[in-house]
Amino acid sequence: MIVTTNDLFRHAYGNYAVGAYNINNLEQTVGLFRGNLGKSKSNEEAVNKATSAPFIIQISRGARGYTDKRFLEGMIRNAEVVFPEAIFAVHLDHGTEETCYDCIESGFYSSVMIDASHELLAKNIEITRRVVERAHAQGIVVEAELGQLGGVEEDVVGSVCLTEPDEAVEFVEKSGCDSLAVAIGTSHGAYKFSGKQGLHFDVLEKIQKALPARFPLVMHGSSSVPKDWVDRINAAGGALKNASGVDEKQYLPAAKMGVCKVNIDTDGRLVWCAIHREYFRDKPEDFDLRGPGKVFMPAYADYIVHKNTMLGSAGQLEGVRASLGK
Repeated sequence: MIVTTNDLFRHAYGNYAVGAYNINNLEQTVGLFRGNLGKSKSNEEAVNKATSAPFIIQISRGARGYTDKRFLEGMIRNAEVVFPEAIFAVHLDHGTEETCYDCIESGFYSSVMIDASHELLAKNIEITRRVVERAHAQGIVVEAELGQLGGVEEDVVGSVCLTEPDEAVEFVEKSGCDSLAVAIGTSHGAYKFSGKQGLHFDVLEKIQKALPARFPLVMHGSSSVPKDWVDRINAAGGALKNASGVDEKQYLPAAKMGVCKVNIDTDGRLVWCAIHREYFRDKPEDFDLRGPGKVFMPAYADYIVHKNTMLGSAGQLEGVRASLGK
């Protein structure tokens, strides 16, 4: 069942965070649903510790442009049939104004993100307000971003600029956005931190206290970049040196402070990369693309199980269903 992110956030606020996972292909789609639900309607194969969790499917502009956007939409629609117990949102990640309008008019997305964080405050508010008005008229909710993360997202290279609490208040009030992605020290990509850097919980606390009660916050660039996956990639011919990410133990403390959505993309790419490199390293005679896919899907599902456990969303599905009256 596709719901809005607001539907998920009402149940999650202050207790856990919902995992927002970027997908690009069939194998990621199947692994994502299996990891959250285990058995499917047409396939008795189950993940050992499927987490019974709500989740958010994120589709980036890059994913929409990789082939035809309708292929991704078709896979998700069919996954909803195959896994009828699922409760999830379909979200546009880091959209331009034009892309947001396209997704709103498609009738498929339940949530869009307008990212005008590279603009000055007034311009960011202006652009976000236009998207909000168009989206709300169709029953779609809007995530916006204030402050800038480091790293690269799509074609935007960010420089770190932490979110100012006073500006967050003005932005939310004037833009009308439904949730706000804040810059509290994370960054996009596989190279987030050096040394013992981490999240700026002091900034997060000030933002939460300044905004209206129970206003949902979002944390981007939140992959943990596990060393074991990086090591596996490098052992199979990769060259990811000094990659580092967010400590997963910081997920729940952030959730207790109003972070309802945690974006995770890089970690899923690492799983894909490691398994494909290892598979063809160990089976150089093989040229069947389904071989590594068969290994990847359960591994990706296990990865989702682990992430949901760290986010606190594991076991929350029935509570969400009850809160929706379904």
